[in-house]
Amino acid sequence: MENGRILIVYDNRTTSDDLTPGWGFSALIELRERRILFDTGADGQTLMANMGRLKAVPSMIDTVFLSHSHGDHTGGIEEVLAAGGQLEVYLGHSFSDRLKTAVRGAGAKLHEVTRANHLFGTVYTTGELGLGLKEQSLIIDTEKGLVVITGCAHPGIVTIAKAATEQLSRPIDLLFGGFHLGGISRGKVRSIITSLQELGVSRAGPCHCTGGSAIALFEEVYKESFVSVGVGTTIKF
Repeated sequence: MENGRILIVYDNRTTSDDLTPGWGFSALIELRERRILFDTGADGQTLMANMGRLKAVPSMIDTVFLSHSHGDHTGGIEEVLAAGGQLEVYLGHSFSDRLKTAVRGAGAKLHEVTRANHLFGTVYTTGELGLGLKEQSLIIDTEKGLVVITGCAHPGIVTIAKAATEQLSRPIDLLFGGFHLGGISRGKVRSIITSLQELGVSRAGPCHCTGGSAIALFEEVYKESFVSVGVGTTIKF
């Protein structure tokens, strides 16, 4: 199993006044042999500024993983592509031809994802899930269980968690990212949390589009197993 860390570089909230919040999400995943940027936030300048303050070097990134096509997750892609490095970009087949052309035009190697698959090392994709807007989530297989990262969880956070556990036949140690629960009733959120616990999700770190009240309920239920996420958060595994 690989050891590594995840550094949040774009989110609605921050851990410090020196960092800039913004509606969107991006996380830098540092493994022994790969540096993966999961999504790129909504604004490239904000993304690069945060990375600079966190001493995360953009040119060291070798892989970009885009969860879905919404602008708050792809807005910084041009700046990332321009930062240099031999990039490999994994995005869904459902993405626009315009974005695919931009990726190829920047000299990056494009991988179009459709179904659940092994990408490299201990890293996997759930494949594109959802009946409407398609979205893929990233899975890292670690000693303690799976780390599953979601962009906005448009297909449903329980659907994603279930797909990941079934794909690798292992429980989830940490599930984090946008859970898309803003405006959802407290009772429904509690039911979702119960379903995740029944699936064996040990720790949860909801952020971005999850909604403040839903995040608070996750913290209430998960207690010491709740992971607070914002720009500057570091998660080791």
